[in-house]
Amino acid sequence: MIHVVRTYHKRSLFLVLLLILAVFAGLFGRLVYLMIGKADHFGVMAKNIQERERSIKAERGRIFDRNGVELASNKPVSTISVIYSQVRDPEKVIAVLTKELELEESFVRKRVEKKSSIERIKSNVEKELAERIRKYKLQGVMIDEDYKRFYPYDTLASKVIGFTGSDNQGVIGLEVKYDSILQGKSGKILTLTTAKGVEIENVAEHREEPIPGEDLYLSLDVNLQIYAEQVAKKVREEKKAKSVKVILINPENGEIYAMVNDPEFNLNDPYRLPKEEKNAKKKNDKLNNMWRNACISDTYEPGSTFKIITATAALSEGKVKVEDSFYCPGYKTVEDRRIRCHKTIGHGAETFREGIMNSCNPVFIEIGARTGVDKMYQWYKRLGLMEKTGIDIPGEANSIFHKKEKVGEVELATMSFGQSFQITPLQLLRAVCSVVNGGKKVTPHFGVKVSNRKGTAVRNLSYEEEESVVSKDTQETMKQLLEAVVAEGGGKNAYIEGYQIGGKTATSEKLPRRSGKYISSFLGFAPAEQPKIMALLLIDEPEGVYYGGTIAAPAVRAIFENALPYLGLEPQVTVRK
Repeated sequence: MIHVVRTYHKRSLFLVLLLILAVFAGLFGRLVYLMIGKADHFGVMAKNIQERERSIKAERGRIFDRNGVELASNKPVSTISVIYSQVRDPEKVIAVLTKELELEESFVRKRVEKKSSIERIKSNVEKELAERIRKYKLQGVMIDEDYKRFYPYDTLASKVIGFTGSDNQGVIGLEVKYDSILQGKSGKILTLTTAKGVEIENVAEHREEPIPGEDLYLSLDVNLQIYAEQVAKKVREEKKAKSVKVILINPENGEIYAMVNDPEFNLNDPYRLPKEEKNAKKKNDKLNNMWRNACISDTYEPGSTFKIITATAALSEGKVKVEDSFYCPGYKTVEDRRIRCHKTIGHGAETFREGIMNSCNPVFIEIGARTGVDKMYQWYKRLGLMEKTGIDIPGEANSIFHKKEKVGEVELATMSFGQSFQITPLQLLRAVCSVVNGGKKVTPHFGVKVSNRKGTAVRNLSYEEEESVVSKDTQETMKQLLEAVVAEGGGKNAYIEGYQIGGKTATSEKLPRRSGKYISSFLGFAPAEQPKIMALLLIDEPEGVYYGGTIAAPAVRAIFENALPYLGLEPQVTVRK
């Protein structure tokens, strides 16, 4: 019996010992797992607790014109921040930063005394000022490298290029459209701290270097933009106009050489209004209006420049021939409406060729009626007037047309000479490009290629083209007719000796009718036989004489006088028959 009890106790003790050993083995295994298997994980956790992270902004990609001229670059600046746990003399910090940064004392105090890991006091601080603050050796004040966007030409193409905010992200224009390309990747400064958040002395910082953004090359040409801006400003001031818009485009591929919205604004000071505005809402509205690119965002009734579209449709559908005869008594009666010609006494008997040279409304009312609503709308769609152009700038508006089923004889009549609908200037320009460029429907654009910081092309940017929109015969006829408009007709003020220039004038009355406000415009291209450049210039609300042929055509001539030789298009002695 005693032997049985002893054996039982030995067995129990053995089981307990095994259990203890199993527990210790489990604990040991867990310890090994935590110390070795999870070492990296807990190391990262400890590092995250002990490290403080400060961002290093990446240098934004630069923007260049077609010839490599820099339009947007970066200026080294600094960002001033404070770390609450490291500030030893808060009153001195507050006093120095208030004085040197010219800030309100209450603003600085609030941030210095805030119990947070880091508080930004001011960004975009000039390097000289940052170095002056550094010499105070203020504990808890961090001075980090940064970049500020800089535009060498100040106001040049301001509503096209756009600008960036304090966060280095694009706000408007190309800076927004290509933000992902230009932005780059920010770096980091990592410093070790104690449990109280105080940086440990004599421990090296760990830096993750930023990756700069890629560079963007544009089709825009600085010299052509300057020519166009100078002419636009001169016309606006002479005519006391509300604004002047100019677009220069290569009709063969849609590359935009220049886009002017005069008056422009200073890209290096984009929040400054011409006149101070204290009301916050009104100021915001005025800023948005000042930044607005009206060439793509505003619609208007194009007036007689749209006769190019009506003529193209009628010729293409075989509804008119160049020598067809018409008669203009100074008006045309459509249903119960008498629609007048700009020449109230009438042009009398005239051919279609003379009708387009004279910009005669009755002639175009007649050919519009011959073509009909269905065919006209087909051509509007074919020439891209019912859709956005797809330009690579944000904020593009679309056209406003009557619903086709609601277009009667009167609506068709007024549409035939460019009234009772709205399009953007760029939509009109794109449509006319298709009329004269060999039939292609191009996509207007600025972006040409993207390159790295060494200047090596990363990729070329491509855009859609639609072939055979207009027949070759119609193209040739339209180019000859529009050349005659400049050589002999209403566009003669755009004529330049030795150059074949085609074009069309327009004087469109703004809504509401009889307000006495007009948009005067001229659309021209050269050389007429094979166009390399096309221009559209609009003068919004000129005072005094407001006819497009009188004030807009000479302005385009002034641009072409510089632009054509600049593009290598020399005057010819021979005259096209």
